[in-house]
Amino acid sequence: MTTRRQFLAATVLSPALSGLTPAARPDIPKDTRLNPPKTLDGYFPFAVPPTPAAWAERRKELREQVLVSQGLWPLPERTPLNAVVHGTIERPGYTVEKVFFQSVPGHTVSGNLYRPTGDAGKRPAVLFAHGHWKGGRFEDAGEAAAKTAVEKGWEPDEVRGRFFMQALPVGLVRRGFVVFQYDMIGHADSTTLDHRTGFGDAAAELRLLSPMGLQTWNSIRSLDFLVSLPDVDPARVGVTGASGGGTQTFILCAVDDRPAAAVPAVMVSTAMQGGCGCENASHLRVGTGNVELAALFAPKPLGLTAADDWTKELAAKGFPELKRLYALLGAGDKLAMHYKPHPHNYDGHSREFMTAFFCQHLQGKAGPTPEATFEPVPSKELSVFDAGHPRPADLSVGKLREALAAASDKQLDGLKPDELRKVVGTALRVLVHDRLPPPKPGQVSVDGFDAKPRPNGVSVHTATLGRGDGQAVKSVGLIPEGFADVGKRVVIWAHPKGVAGLYEGEAFAPAVAALLGKTFAVFGLDLFPPPAGLNVKKPSANQVSGAFLFGYNRSVFAERVRDVLTAVVNLRDNAGCQDIRVCGWGWAGPVTLTAAALCGPAVKRVAIDADGFRFDAVTDLADPMLLPAAVKYGGLPAFAALCAPTPLLLHHHRGTGSGKMLPAAYAAVGAGGKLTRHPDTLDPLTVAEWVASGS
Repeated sequence: MTTRRQFLAATVLSPALSGLTPAARPDIPKDTRLNPPKTLDGYFPFAVPPTPAAWAERRKELREQVLVSQGLWPLPERTPLNAVVHGTIERPGYTVEKVFFQSVPGHTVSGNLYRPTGDAGKRPAVLFAHGHWKGGRFEDAGEAAAKTAVEKGWEPDEVRGRFFMQALPVGLVRRGFVVFQYDMIGHADSTTLDHRTGFGDAAAELRLLSPMGLQTWNSIRSLDFLVSLPDVDPARVGVTGASGGGTQTFILCAVDDRPAAAVPAVMVSTAMQGGCGCENASHLRVGTGNVELAALFAPKPLGLTAADDWTKELAAKGFPELKRLYALLGAGDKLAMHYKPHPHNYDGHSREFMTAFFCQHLQGKAGPTPEATFEPVPSKELSVFDAGHPRPADLSVGKLREALAAASDKQLDGLKPDELRKVVGTALRVLVHDRLPPPKPGQVSVDGFDAKPRPNGVSVHTATLGRGDGQAVKSVGLIPEGFADVGKRVVIWAHPKGVAGLYEGEAFAPAVAALLGKTFAVFGLDLFPPPAGLNVKKPSANQVSGAFLFGYNRSVFAERVRDVLTAVVNLRDNAGCQDIRVCGWGWAGPVTLTAAALCGPAVKRVAIDADGFRFDAVTDLADPMLLPAAVKYGGLPAFAALCAPTPLLLHHHRGTGSGKMLPAAYAAVGAGGKLTRHPDTLDPLTVAEWVASGS
């Protein structure tokens, strides 16, 4: 006698009857994700939210995104700076001192501290991040360049044209500010690490170790040093910098609440976003850009400068949106902009705008602030290291990476279950750049819908799903008779072969048939394929490849996770399914598990073939299983822990390192009995029976 299961396997799931064999399927639907990836030279507009509350929510999430991208979520331990201040150089009305300290054990930050003479109590202060001028704070443009700057009207005299990197702190210190000018990695006295190399490979991306992240931490620690000084008022601290220093300015001000005013110069625009590895990090600009990143400082005083470079259109593109945001927040008088059609610079005109801006907002003094010439300090004398203060034996880039990774692992291991959920859950939202949104009809478009009834009472539904941004996910649903009568129970069947996985061989067909026989609908998806356009190309000499790709685009892994989320949203909102279960196979198993970790109680049961997968086994930036930061945040075991207390079957997990973290997470919420693990692969029929069990 033929059982219902055998009948379904022989008819509904027969490729000959379904007409859905891989060869007969339509081509992959048009999907904008198959287009060339976005680059730093794209267009990055800023859409101002309609209300202050909407901006507050957007600001919170974007700030978390920036912290994650910098490898600073959660913030690392603030180890002792062990700062050394020495070698005072006297000039009329001010002094220049030499400073170095450790931002992390084994990595030194160096710079010069400018202080007004005389005792005036607590003073306002400015942190100065120099940009990509070759000499950094040692910069000497030379006599020819200085003469040209004067002739063109960019600088008032040759001294300031030649030593403009000193002219800025001198102009501020003469106005009563304490100024700390610190070295970017690989510049001036910071020579242990190269500015552009040593990171960017798959191992670094999996832990979000980057020159930008290290430099941002150096900026935070530089601010720690500055506000610790007895003559600095920590409530009146500004930050400025040009070019790459402008990037550091608005990134620091995006993640640190202490700055009270900021002037990022010649960097904020809707055009080119930053051409150096120190300005790019995975996840940083996915769905955002420099104008919105600078806007995170609102409603505090923000001054911007633009020049005849990629910022030249700022007045028409970007600044009007910033004005609307500041007006929305009742702070229209705290935003200003300066533009001169001069080359990329921090010249005399820009410096006077910046000085006046800080005088107004940090000292309460309005009016012009003309500079005066000064006696420059020779570059050799600005160096912080000498016979009495030798250069510390800093860690090499390899050893530093190991130390940073170890510190991050220790921090993650020390989190309590509720802390782990907040840290990893927030990070995972950033890594995928998506979430499961609250229920709302119409969030997923359903195109090309086609329903074909079968004689056995099972109909085949095909459709293309989208989320309004060009995403196109091919979906096939097998709907059994009586589906609506038993509560619209559904299983998302994620298989490496996509919808063809519904019919994959003698092993899988009976399993799908078993689910249909228990009146579960079963949906297959064509998860996003790794298009050639997203493969990492050989980086140019000044690029860090991973950051330049994944800083602007979701990874293939993240796109696939988003496909699963799109299917969940469609079934919940459009089909009205309240009992959604997921089942992932092969490489689609880790993808589906990651999606389930973002779904919470919206998914009622999760069965995952872990495929013996570990993120730390990924060694190629072009591997579609690469998810930048996955190792930093615990990989599959941590993602699985986020599923608690949802019933979870994890099989073929031998070698995945699930260890103690996963069972501890389930035990912590009193759901130890809802976790089932098996080291080897279970047969599909056994898995299907488990998926169909339970209410």
